[in-house]
Amino acid sequence: MTSNGPPPGVPANDPDAFGTAHARSYAEAPPRQVPGFASLHRMTSMLLAERVPTHGRVLVLGAGGGLELKALADDHAGWTFDGVDPSAEMLRTAGQIVGPHSARVRLHQGYIDAAPEGPFDGATCLLTLHFVSRDQRLETLRQIRRRLAPGAPFVVAHISFSQIEPERSLWISRHVAFGGTDPANLERAKQAIATKLSILSPEEDEAMLREAAFSNISLFYAGLSFRGWVGYA
Repeated sequence: MTSNGPPPGVPANDPDAFGTAHARSYAEAPPRQVPGFASLHRMTSMLLAERVPTHGRVLVLGAGGGLELKALADDHAGWTFDGVDPSAEMLRTAGQIVGPHSARVRLHQGYIDAAPEGPFDGATCLLTLHFVSRDQRLETLRQIRRRLAPGAPFVVAHISFSQIEPERSLWISRHVAFGGTDPANLERAKQAIATKLSILSPEEDEAMLREAAFSNISLFYAGLSFRGWVGYA
């Protein structure tokens, strides 16, 4: 699995989880492993633009790699961005990817507590929360919510499927198969996903968003093992 977080099998709280080689190859993986990757960015841009003003400020949690930042900056010339990620290597990659938009992007190494206080006009967290442990996820969502202006949109997407067997194992198999994993590594990949990622069911994900005080939560994206929601501060 690829996303704005460490690869399967690497602890989610390891800031060095992404090495230089992984950071350099990052841009090639998400379009292959995440169904509708480009469309996910387009939908995120549209949902944010419904409420983020022309010169709005957007928080991007899990900004390493820079693909999401670049997509949003390409679409909205007046927006400024604060991107947060624990990996220094991935942030360096993000700085290169955003290129001509760099004057509108500030990058911060760390977790949500490294993010500026805001208030932000919108926020995103794409392909990241499945790397955040269950006991830290609610507080992470609350910290995002606290940094948003009233009514500001929050767009979130990550791995989310049933945690009841045999459905859970079936979804893990589907996830690995779609990503094009080498057949020789299939079992190791399945084990890594089953034991190293923090995956909730869609019902649990929505309940946690509500508990974090987001309102009007709607599912807007479903791509095999991934789900995406929009909610409002």
